Amino acid sequence: MTQSENLPDNLPSQDSYALVAAEAKPVAAPILNYAPPMPRDKSIGIGLIGAGGISFAHLDAYKTHGLRVVAICDRHLDRALVRRDAYYPEALATDKLDDVIGRTDIPVLDITVHAKDRVALMRRALEAGQHVLSQKPFVRDLQAGEELVALAASKGLQLAVNQNGRWAPHLSYIREAVAAGLVGAVTGVHVAIQWDHTWIAGTPFAEMEHVILDDFAIHWFDFLVSIIGDKAELVFATATRAEGQTVKSGLLSQALVSYPGGQASLAFDGNAAHGALDTTVVVGTRGTLRATGPDLGRQSVSLYTAEGVAQPSLTGKWFNDGFAGTMGALLCAIESGREPINSARGNLAALRLCQAAIQSARSRAPLTLR
Repeated sequence: MTQSENLPDNLPSQDSYALVAAEAKPVAAPILNYAPPMPRDKSIGIGLIGAGGISFAHLDAYKTHGLRVVAICDRHLDRALVRRDAYYPEALATDKLDDVIGRTDIPVLDITVHAKDRVALMRRALEAGQHVLSQKPFVRDLQAGEELVALAASKGLQLAVNQNGRWAPHLSYIREAVAAGLVGAVTGVHVAIQWDHTWIAGTPFAEMEHVILDDFAIHWFDFLVSIIGDKAELVFATATRAEGQTVKSGLLSQALVSYPGGQASLAFDGNAAHGALDTTVVVGTRGTLRATGPDLGRQSVSLYTAEGVAQPSLTGKWFNDGFAGTMGALLCAIESGREPINSARGNLAALRLCQAAIQSARSRAPLTLR
């Protein structure tokens, strides 16, 4: 009898040892509603406070989707005028907050000013009876965030956050596929992005202690929470400067997250001058979702299940459909009376996770969340 004849019958095959995957046959892609939501009535008046920085994306998205902006306010009147003339020539351009806060014909305010100034403005708007869309991050102080959420609830108002990544087509499709149960229970969420973030040189972003975790990665902490809910138990994050980088803030950051029955990883190489790549993977008990592409705007999604592989043809782009989604979801919530998917209440879970990752990176130690 030879040695091989003594081997048990249940040994893994050679392909199993070599991690050779079976071929997946093409199947039809599930049709999911991943597009930015829009209200039935698009005539509701919107006021924008803060005409600098990212406000162009807000206004461009609103105009493209037929939403109605009636006032643009900035402490620098010239900036308000520039934005008005470019997107809503009939709107009021002003440098006076009283022209927009408290006006009954402007039931919704989009507040895009810096975080340090935003809390007071949100509180003032809510007390005046206006619904609010807050720029991200919603708050720096979680207690202040809880108080604003409570204030909005007490007034019967909607308070949402401009987490525009939720309506990036690939991330939105993945979220809707998970919600539909197409991959079963989620056991893994993994994001890996290599890109050149040195564009921040000479801007205030370059002075941030943890620009990747604190500013850029907030979209993916929010995405993770949209997939697994508020279940994270432990986070371990690191942040450092890339060899040879000239930007002050470290451009290399990563976070490992554990939750009951699963794990997640977010890895950001922000000093990759060549070969940009953006990959998102969600692994479940019944299937796997994978999105990949050279950047945030060009992504291909695949859904792998026992039936085969489905590859939906997605339309739209993060910029600026994502911005239309955040306001559209708020307006739909006002119509329905139901909390929007990008509610401030829900966003607090993502902020807690983000802040815990920054604390872990500072201490160079894992942090238990619950």
